Amino acid sequence: MVKTNIIAVIVAAGRGARAGAGGPKQYRDLAGRAVIARTASVFLDHPQIDALRIIIHRDDREQYNAAMGELLSCPALLEPVFGGAERQDSVRLGLESVEDDGPSLILIHDAARPFIDGETISRVIGALDNHDGAIAALPVYDTLKRSGDNSLIETTVPRDALWRAQTPQGFHYGKILSAHRAAAGQQLTDDAAVAEAAGMKVALIAGSPDNMKITQAEDFGMAETLLGRKKKTMEYRTGHGFDVHAFEDGDAVVLCGVEIPHDKKLKGHSDADAGMHALTDAILGAIGEGDIGDHFPPSDPQWKGAASEVFLARARDLVAARGGCITHCDVTMMCEEPKIGPHRDRMRGALACILDLDTSRISVKATTTEQLGFTGRREGIAAMATATVALPVAG
Repeated sequence: MVKTNIIAVIVAAGRGARAGAGGPKQYRDLAGRAVIARTASVFLDHPQIDALRIIIHRDDREQYNAAMGELLSCPALLEPVFGGAERQDSVRLGLESVEDDGPSLILIHDAARPFIDGETISRVIGALDNHDGAIAALPVYDTLKRSGDNSLIETTVPRDALWRAQTPQGFHYGKILSAHRAAAGQQLTDDAAVAEAAGMKVALIAGSPDNMKITQAEDFGMAETLLGRKKKTMEYRTGHGFDVHAFEDGDAVVLCGVEIPHDKKLKGHSDADAGMHALTDAILGAIGEGDIGDHFPPSDPQWKGAASEVFLARARDLVAARGGCITHCDVTMMCEEPKIGPHRDRMRGALACILDLDTSRISVKATTTEQLGFTGRREGIAAMATATVALPVAG
């Protein structure tokens, strides 16, 4: 059990019958990636989310594993739990599944909303400082009509103070858990309705027009169009990084997040992971954010012995905060020893987990300097890295 402050729950136990043939919509392909993986990655990337629990149908475990791919190795992703007969039952079961983890706040999100963004998540979390609950929502601008059984207009409904509810919906954990238990057996349309029934005060927070819910078959076409529009407004940048660490007495080296047994270790203020340091600098360089020393100065004692994944995750979060994404990384280790080849796939997997990338987008390789220079004399290890980043075009 790991104590956490904020846990996100994604509801993915539905059958999605209205989305037409092709199986549950959350597992279908959307521009080369499963809907549920797109949704989950946003929460796993968010710096305030400590853990993510996904609620699935008991028949879907194999589809879930296939759809999530490399995300399955992320430490923040908890084992999925099975949902119930209705969405409300599934949410309650999801809430109960994290009770021993003791979260203070909980976010509940629909798997079929893959375009949720980090800023909306942050706004919902921020509103919980002053409210029992908060939901992403949009004001209603269209004129609303009420019809009778004959589909003729009976009246125009005033749209003032009307909102379209979205997810995520955030709450103080203990309160929403109690509310869901009290509402068991009822059929309320969302978690805010459950909270309202329990007398909780829920705030409306600005959502995003892009945060659409895939419901019907034609929504996949709209989602593809939305992805295309987003891609056209992105620019691509490349950054380079280089790092060197000397050997000292020890029994293992850490490279790209993997501990390799060796008769020496690398000397440094942190864990001296040359590969991860070079990659961190490459990402920071691509977005014009200085270098690793600017963000984690070696003069600061808090970083002594720190795991370098902290540095890499910070670079990742800076990219995400600007609305961008990392698209490819290439790391080259320069050393006579230890041998990198036997550990290369584990290194790629470790980097993929931290950066939320498929391993096909990460390269790790090694070369020697033909016994020339300090690496040739086995005095240390050097690493070079290149990172490609997509960022929104300013305008």
